[in-house]
Amino acid sequence: MFMSLSSFSAPFSFSEPSVSRPITSLCSTPRKVSLRIFPDAVDNFHSLTGRRLVCYGGGAKLCRRFYGLKLWILENINLQQRNRKRGRANEFKSIRSEEKDPLTNHLETTSSFGVGDIHSNEKTSTTVQHEASSSPHHQPDGSIASMESKPVIQAHSSSFSFEGREAPSLCIAVIGATGELARTKIFPALFALYYSGFLPENIGIFGYSRKNLTDEELRNIIASTLTCRIDHQQNCGDKMDIFLSRTYYLNGGNDNIQGMSKLNTLMEQIEGESEANRIFYLAVPQEALLDVTSSLARNAQTQKGWNRIIIEKPFGFDAPSSYQLTQSLLSKFEEKQIYRIDHLLGRNLIENLTVLRFANLVFQPLWSRTYIRNVQVLLSEELGVQARRYFDGYGVIRDIVHSHILQTIALLAMEPPISLDGEDIRNEKVKVLRSIRKMEPSDVILGQYKGSTGDKVDVSLNSLTPTFFAAALYIDNARWDGVPFLIKAGLGLIKHRVEIRIQFQRVPGNLYRDRIGHNFDLGTNELILRDAPDEAILVRVNNKIPGLGLQLDSPELNLLYKDKYKVEVPDSYEHLLLDVIDGDNHLFMRSDELAAAWNILSPVLNEMDKKNSVPELYELGGRGPVGAYYLWAKHGVPWAED
Repeated sequence: MFMSLSSFSAPFSFSEPSVSRPITSLCSTPRKVSLRIFPDAVDNFHSLTGRRLVCYGGGAKLCRRFYGLKLWILENINLQQRNRKRGRANEFKSIRSEEKDPLTNHLETTSSFGVGDIHSNEKTSTTVQHEASSSPHHQPDGSIASMESKPVIQAHSSSFSFEGREAPSLCIAVIGATGELARTKIFPALFALYYSGFLPENIGIFGYSRKNLTDEELRNIIASTLTCRIDHQQNCGDKMDIFLSRTYYLNGGNDNIQGMSKLNTLMEQIEGESEANRIFYLAVPQEALLDVTSSLARNAQTQKGWNRIIIEKPFGFDAPSSYQLTQSLLSKFEEKQIYRIDHLLGRNLIENLTVLRFANLVFQPLWSRTYIRNVQVLLSEELGVQARRYFDGYGVIRDIVHSHILQTIALLAMEPPISLDGEDIRNEKVKVLRSIRKMEPSDVILGQYKGSTGDKVDVSLNSLTPTFFAAALYIDNARWDGVPFLIKAGLGLIKHRVEIRIQFQRVPGNLYRDRIGHNFDLGTNELILRDAPDEAILVRVNNKIPGLGLQLDSPELNLLYKDKYKVEVPDSYEHLLLDVIDGDNHLFMRSDELAAAWNILSPVLNEMDKKNSVPELYELGGRGPVGAYYLWAKHGVPWAED
């Protein structure tokens, strides 16, 4: 038998009568087959394709049945093409609560290119809609039946504009969406990632808090904080409009269990049946964290992909409270789902540490106590958002030293990991943290700047919350035995400054000792990794000053990023959010790292709780407590230049 389509001829070879396998086995199924074709199937095929259908031989009946099925397929392909041209989206079902429950937004049938307006004052109404006409649908049993549309329930709020076939694979919920952190950092970082193409076009972003807002009101709040890259601003306005149209708001009310259930329902509507992943950014106060995570774990996790939660620092108030928080989290989530974020660890300086260490042969043999004399990690911040947290009782130790400073030291001092996998890097970091000696009170300087009512933050003289911390750490292992790691972190100092200074040993038997000058330390080689005020890598070397005499100088070889790389440096939140999406957790503290860090700081915190350590006052805009200079001198380390 041959089936000919004008210029196309496809031979179908069937068994001869002597062969026991019947011809009908080509189409049969274990159940009864009913191929219902239209009486004018052949004519329709000719009019639809422009080709003539010709069937030969005894298999003509089977031939007509086959092309009846072929006709249905072609008609459906053309129907889908017409639907796409008209911009119609596949309708899908949504569940909405009544107007008295303002926790969710409805889904409304719309095109994939726009989002319906918010009608916050209209009464919720539900209307089940069906397509006016039905298309044949091939059932599992082989029959062709009419295809019915899915019901759609319309309601009063914003509508999602996602096609069923292109449902987003990623939903991001910002819990605490109306806070300053979310408004000024998280939403702008998400938009920057979306604008740069690191987020899917059809992503769903949800803001969740207890304020009574509409979708449009949330969009207006965050719109003023969104900016496009300076180095490429093509279609900035259009991208911003699309991003805002995919941002939705839920009023969680006072019951997080019900609120998270509503959030889960809305996410399911735009995810459809495809694989779905979810990220929950918990920008909430520490006292609300346990309730939020408990409700989220039970009511908002997807079963069709991975779930990841992001938790803001500080991670507890001390070792016992941190342990309690960790155990609560691990009872609901796996360790790999938890991302403890510290925005200071998303800076390019930190990202570059492992590159400098393990991708440059010049540094690898020098990276030990044999050649390194001391390491200084310095951070001074301006008054700002963080200052409010200091005087809520957390202070600079719990907010900066516990996470950022100790993580920086761990990355600097760790052994080479077996790979760049996040868990391999974490394994090496925790070894360093466990090797750090517990801090002795005599090796710690606490300070507090003198506040006044005219400052942004009024510091009471009765408060013992430190705004300055300096200490000397020692790592008891073979690589770093005897090398002091000096750390200094403070608020309200002379200028904003973030850098790491690695001073090398003096040259043994230096022939040019007399030519360097009276301060022999000025002739010490030094590697400086600077993040602020201007990101740079500097290497201090000894060099002859041009001229007839022989006099040495110690200039800095300077790689200034703003001169070398003409690109805008992404914000640290962009780096870290992208790491969460990619599942890269090497810059996020694991539970054992968290415990090891608290173990280092516990002696100092205990002395503070007993009020045995009183912060030394220093002038706002000054160089910090005088005691820090004596601490540096005690360990034989020259004070870094201000």
